[in-house]
Amino acid sequence: MALRVSIGQYYAVDSPVHRLDPRVKLVGTILYMVSCLFVVDIATGTLAAAALAAVVALARIPLGQLLAKARPLAAFLVVTSLINLFCIGTGEVVWSWGVLRICTGGIEAAVLNTARFFLLLMGGSLLMFTTTPIALADAATSLFAPLERRGVRVGEAAVVFSIALCFVPALAQEVDTIVAAQKARGAQLEGTGPVAYARACVPLAVPLFASALRHAENLGRAMDARCYTGTGRTHYHVLRFDARRDGIALAALALYLGALAALWLA
Repeated sequence: MALRVSIGQYYAVDSPVHRLDPRVKLVGTILYMVSCLFVVDIATGTLAAAALAAVVALARIPLGQLLAKARPLAAFLVVTSLINLFCIGTGEVVWSWGVLRICTGGIEAAVLNTARFFLLLMGGSLLMFTTTPIALADAATSLFAPLERRGVRVGEAAVVFSIALCFVPALAQEVDTIVAAQKARGAQLEGTGPVAYARACVPLAVPLFASALRHAENLGRAMDARCYTGTGRTHYHVLRFDARRDGIALAALALYLGALAALWLA
């Protein structure tokens, strides 16, 4: 048993996508994820998939590694597909057994919604692969800075967000270590039924919770030792918008959204 997550795992490589302003990547990813909800047929789905494939190629991220990191999302996609498959009863009946039946409308909805969520989740994972948690926090702080005038503590929220992203892979590694220690003590975590597997995983919760509290306490002491107050925070890397590099990315994003809107309205 090993916990594999893509959240917070940055793939360090020099690419045009990695060099983009994180604010552009954050806004572009949000718009792309929203656009995936407007995938309604083969044409719009092909366009969204082609756009994602182009960005993956420019980011120089191996497709196999991107898909491997997204493997835990497969369970979510399977569940949503089955719900659409058996709960939508429009169209002709293709298969039936007792109260269960599969119709053509359910098959179309299952395929369409699975494609939507897959592209949406891949777009979010790609942002994590090409942007460090600190850069994401700085981008969010810069974009939502006007809310500071309304009393919203954007800076503190961004710090919490970046810390959470940094701790996800650390806790994942901690799970692997705890599992290895439990196996060394004779715990059976593989090759058992679901009930026995759930019972075997219960002892993992206590050391994992204690490890999370230990990490939080050490981080709090380090912040107190550095007199961190959350106000007047400066940034080592100042975000600068490059008119040529980031402008091309925004133009490509606008072209994609325009083409998708044209296909959707056609």
